[in-house]
Amino acid sequence: MARILAPLAGASLLALALPAAAQQHDHHPAPQPQQPPAAAPHAGHDMSGMAPSAHVMAGTLGPWPMTREASGTSWQPDASNHGGVHWSSGDWTFMAHAQLNLTYDWQNGPRGDDKTFVSGMIMGSARRDFADGSTLNLRAMLSPDPFMGKEGFPLLLAAGETADGVTPLVDRQHPHELVMELSASYAKPLTDKDTVFAYIGYPGEPAFGPPAFMHRMSAMDSPEAPITHHWLDSTHIVFGVATLGWAHDRLKLEASSFTGREPDQNRYDFDPPEFDSWAVRASWNPTANWSLQASYADVTGPEQLEPDENDRKLSVSAIQTRRLGAEGWWSTTLAWGRKINDHDESKDGWLLEGAISPDDRWTVFARAERIETDELVPAVGGGHGDLYTVAKASVGAVHDWRLSDNLRFGLGALYSVNQVPGALEPLYGGDPDGGMLFMRLKVQ
Repeated sequence: MARILAPLAGASLLALALPAAAQQHDHHPAPQPQQPPAAAPHAGHDMSGMAPSAHVMAGTLGPWPMTREASGTSWQPDASNHGGVHWSSGDWTFMAHAQLNLTYDWQNGPRGDDKTFVSGMIMGSARRDFADGSTLNLRAMLSPDPFMGKEGFPLLLAAGETADGVTPLVDRQHPHELVMELSASYAKPLTDKDTVFAYIGYPGEPAFGPPAFMHRMSAMDSPEAPITHHWLDSTHIVFGVATLGWAHDRLKLEASSFTGREPDQNRYDFDPPEFDSWAVRASWNPTANWSLQASYADVTGPEQLEPDENDRKLSVSAIQTRRLGAEGWWSTTLAWGRKINDHDESKDGWLLEGAISPDDRWTVFARAERIETDELVPAVGGGHGDLYTVAKASVGAVHDWRLSDNLRFGLGALYSVNQVPGALEPLYGGDPDGGMLFMRLKVQ
């Protein structure tokens, strides 16, 4: 245990100063003259699944609860949490949110490794509502991931992108960009239930897949990235995206044009926009507790090391979130993704994950995944190798202490096991396991 805890012993807490006007908990914001209107329950929204005391602000893309909106233009259940500190100045309303994890990660077996790193995100947005009901929203998101180094962190069975522009990352999770999102959206109501909207990002997230894993309630408390990331939501950072959409009450249809190439190995710059790929997505929230989506993407040259290989991607997901008492919640995500290359070879990925928080102190989370991958053992001379079916399962928990109305400190741990076929057992030493210890700060 001394070896595990030593990297964490000298960590210092980050003091985040917020404007005086923002010193309020997001569930009980002080009244502000410029505050966006709340989404009324009688406007076609069944709010029975939400905490009775929750204050629900209107969404930025339409007349629904803001809790419905997740990463990019994706939807989650209305019963979800909306984390953020809000304040107003003139005609503008601002939001800030942050989560930073200091993690010690160890992965066992011949292909394992260990590392201490910082991950997370810092988000901010500025919103203006106009007299005709339209809304302009500007959003920025930063990540400390690049500071962990180009090789990211150890994660058995994960693969995708490159560390140095020459070597593919295998059994490691790549770091995300320093700037994860710079976006603007504009929504205009047509009727009481119909809205059209536009979203542009550089970088941003196109209309594909469920909300990105760090924004899903079923995943956001775990510092471990899913190995299904490149099946379901790896397009959440693309350098150039434009989305147009229409929403009618609980149904949303949208289409995106975006840059297919994944970010290069330089995580601090801005890659040139190409707008050479496209995606479509249909989303439906039948009740306050459910969010369903189906999407398709045609992606041009996603991999830097194989620029002439294109992908077609399919995704279907269902998210259920329920409130537990005044402060608790339970969220589950079931998702399937398929990647099809130019040779009509398909690879499927399955994910089932969930998290439960009975109060504002404890959260328990778990995940099970199964993927078909040809990236774990590269072919002789480079490129993808043989196709293998592998699986991973993890379970963990985190305990939070509230330091102030808007600041929480948490300590957590997780344990994971990996399953590989017999042909890969000599490389992995059987079915290796691993784990993570982490401390975190959350501003919300």
